Amino acid sequence: MIRIRVRSSDSSTRTAQAIGRHTVRWYTALAAPQIVLVPAVAWLLTGSTLLTIVAAAVWVAITLVVGGHALSDILTQVERLDQERHGLREAFDRARLDSLRDGLTGLGNHRAFQEELDDQIAMARSEERPFALLFIDIDDLKKVNDTRGHAAGDDLLRAAGQILSSNLRRADRGFRFGGDEFAALLTDCGPDQAMTTGRRILASALDARSGTSGVEGFSVTIGVSAFPAPASERQQLLHQADAALYWGKRHGRTDVQLFDPARHGVADDSRNLDELALAVSLVASSRVLKPVYQPLYSLRTGEVVGYEGLVRPGPESTFANASALFVAAEATGRTVELDLASLDAVLAGARTLDEQCYLSVNLSPRSLEAEAFSPFEVLAMARRFGIHPERVVVELTEREAVEDLGRLRDALGALRRHGVRIAADDVGAGNAGLRLLTEIEFDIMKIDLSLVRAGAASESSDAVLRALRDLAARRGQTILAEGVETADQLERVIALGFDTAQGYLLKRPGPQLDAKALDLAQLMGVQVPSSARLSLATGS
Repeated sequence: MIRIRVRSSDSSTRTAQAIGRHTVRWYTALAAPQIVLVPAVAWLLTGSTLLTIVAAAVWVAITLVVGGHALSDILTQVERLDQERHGLREAFDRARLDSLRDGLTGLGNHRAFQEELDDQIAMARSEERPFALLFIDIDDLKKVNDTRGHAAGDDLLRAAGQILSSNLRRADRGFRFGGDEFAALLTDCGPDQAMTTGRRILASALDARSGTSGVEGFSVTIGVSAFPAPASERQQLLHQADAALYWGKRHGRTDVQLFDPARHGVADDSRNLDELALAVSLVASSRVLKPVYQPLYSLRTGEVVGYEGLVRPGPESTFANASALFVAAEATGRTVELDLASLDAVLAGARTLDEQCYLSVNLSPRSLEAEAFSPFEVLAMARRFGIHPERVVVELTEREAVEDLGRLRDALGALRRHGVRIAADDVGAGNAGLRLLTEIEFDIMKIDLSLVRAGAASESSDAVLRALRDLAARRGQTILAEGVETADQLERVIALGFDTAQGYLLKRPGPQLDAKALDLAQLMGVQVPSSARLSLATGS
C-alpha cells in the first residue's frame, strides 16, 4: 500500500459561496436603485398612484426574471469550473500515485521509499518510535531470465512482491527499487523483531507452496538494520543494511543478516569505495600486516602439532581490525591482493617453524577462483621462506560462497599434487560448506566455534558434532575443534574423540611460534574470563 498525503479541502464549496455572495451584491447594487427610480418616474408622468404601483410591480418582475437567468448562468459556469477542478485533482492524484508505484509488483518504488524513509526518521526522532529497514535481493533472478525467459523472471518478481506484502503488518511498507532489489520499512520495530520478519520472508520464498501461481520456491538474501540503533543517521542506516546484505550475498546467500560492526564493519567507514580500495591496496603493498600464530594442540598428548597463521593490520593501516580490513577488501574487489599479502606476512614470520609442525593459512574461495591467482605463487612463497609445501595447510572457509566450483577444484588440486593439505574451515557456520564437504577432498575438518560452544549444553548441537566426527573418521580426515574457551568444552570434544583443538583456553594468538605442550588434565578445571573472549574473526 502507498500512502499519498492530499490535504482535504472544501475549496469548491467556498468558491461557489464566494461567487454567490458577489453575484447578490452586484444584483442588489444594480437593481435596488431602479426599483425606486421607476415608480418615481411613473408618478411624475401620470400622477396616478395605481399606475405607479403597476409600473413598480412590472419592473420588479422583469428584474427578477432577467436577474434570475443571469444568476443561473453564473452558477452553471461555477459548477462546470468546479467539476473541471475536481477532474484535474483526480488526474493529479492518479499521476502522483503512479509515480510512487512499481508497475510490475504494485509496491512502492524508489521515490516512495525515499519519502517514507524521511517520514519514518522524523517520526522516530519526534515520537521516539524506532523502525527497521530490510534490504532484500532475489538470489537467482538473472539465472531465471537467462534459462526461462524474462516473462518467467517477471512472474518471479511479482511473486516476491506478494510474499513481501503478505509478511508485513498493515503499518509496514514494502518497496521495489528495480531489478531484483526490494526493501521494507517496519514501523515500531527493533532489530530482533525485524530479524523475525526477515526469516519469515525467507521461509515463505523458499516454500514452493507459497501460493504464487507458476513460481517455485526461490532464495532471497536480506540485510537488516534499525533506527535509532544501531544506526543513528539516515545514510548510516542505508549503509548498514546494504553492508549486511552484501555480506550475506558473498557468504552463501539464502540468509538474513543483522548488521554487525565486527562482521560488516565497512558500513561504519565514512570512506567511499574508491578510498577504501586505495587503503586496502596500501595495506597490501606497504607490509603493515603483523602476523600472529595460534597453536593447534593434539587432544591425545597436549603437544603442539601446528599453528594457524593470522594477520592484524598495524595502526598505520587506517583499519580498526582484521575484520574491517577483509570486509573492505571484499567490497572493493581486493581480496586476492590482500590474501597474497597476508600469506606472505604469515610465511615470513614462520621461518623457524618446527619440522614436526604444520602451518595453516587462510585463503578465500574468491582468491582461489580468480584468474589472477596462481597456486604456484603459493608454492613459491613457501619455498622462499624455507617451508616445505607438505607442512602447509590451506584453510578454505565455509562462510564464503563458491561461484566457480570447477576453477576452485583445479586450484586446490594443483596445491594437493605438490603436498599441500586442504582444510574445511568454519564447518557448521553457514550453508556453503556442507556442499563443499561432498564435492571437494579435504584433509582436515575444522568445526566452527559456535557448534563447539553449543555442544556442551545443547543436545542437538552435540548430535551434529558426533555426525561430523563420524564423517571425518570414514574419510580419514583429521577433525579439529575451533574456539575452545571453557573446561566443559574441552572435556566434551575430547570425549567425542576429536583429534586437535584450538582456542583461548589453550592459547591465544601471539607473535611467536609457542611450542610449549599443555597439561590437558590440569586445564579441565580452568575457564577463560569472559573479558578475554574475543572472536578470532576480529583479529583482536
